[in-house]
Amino acid sequence: MAKKYINRYNSFSRSLKTLSASCDADPDATFVLGATAQAFNLTFDLSWKIMKDIIIEDFGIQDFATGSPRETLRTAYSVGLISDDNWLLMLRVRNTLIHDYDGEIAKKYFHTIVTTFYTLFMEFFETVQKYIS
Repeated sequence: MAKKYINRYNSFSRSLKTLSASCDADPDATFVLGATAQAFNLTFDLSWKIMKDIIIEDFGIQDFATGSPRETLRTAYSVGLISDDNWLLMLRVRNTLIHDYDGEIAKKYFHTIVTTFYTLFMEFFETVQKYIS
């Protein structure tokens, strides 16, 4: 039986590939900061929703606030889907970037997004592959 979250995983894979282009990009180049922020936000949103789906479908846990990224991250950490509390920092950065109208916040977090956060996304990507196989 096909897993419910495979479509989200495929979208996550594409979004992660888009974000990877920012890893070698010049943050001062036109559109790089905006594109990086957008790719980061999308990749983050897809990742926590995949976590939620795995927690429900594969772990059978349903007694958490499924609409809450924070609660989903905490539950994902408790079951071993993620192993780093920087995911909560990612949530804070994502929530801050939504209100970045002049690109200053994206500039401030660019390096963190393309190094620390990208690495965490890649680790999660590999973890999810185990559940899909």
